[in-house]
Amino acid sequence: MAVKFFSDDISYNFKNKKQAISWIQDSIREEKRISGDINIIFTSDKYLLEINKQYLKHNYFTDIVTFNYCEKDIIKGDIFISIETVKNNSVRFDANFTTELKRVIIHGVLHLIGYDDQNDEEKAIMREKENYYLDRLKNLS
Repeated sequence: MAVKFFSDDISYNFKNKKQAISWIQDSIREEKRISGDINIIFTSDKYLLEINKQYLKHNYFTDIVTFNYCEKDIIKGDIFISIETVKNNSVRFDANFTTELKRVIIHGVLHLIGYDDQNDEEKAIMREKENYYLDRLKNLS
């Protein structure tokens, strides 16, 4: 079972893959789940918009679309991330790009684990979890 990184329709090289993989797998274990195959695919806004339209019937840009293939406690899925939107959001939220990208990655993993962000209460829980796991990553560095 593995966490893998890909780029589709853009050229993007994610650095520190080994550290990120360990962080993702540790986060999954802490949530009392088992890490399965997780693909993290970096894309453009246009590519992710087409995925959003085709599969979710949403006609708007987003930073992430997650496809959940989990089986019981085994966390598996595809996480598509728009590098363009992450860059724009890092400026918008006055955040470091790398930190924002890691936030989006763990956000996708949390969706696979079963967390949602459809209402204010769920969004608050999701943000708390994101911050917790981002802090854990800083402590590993």
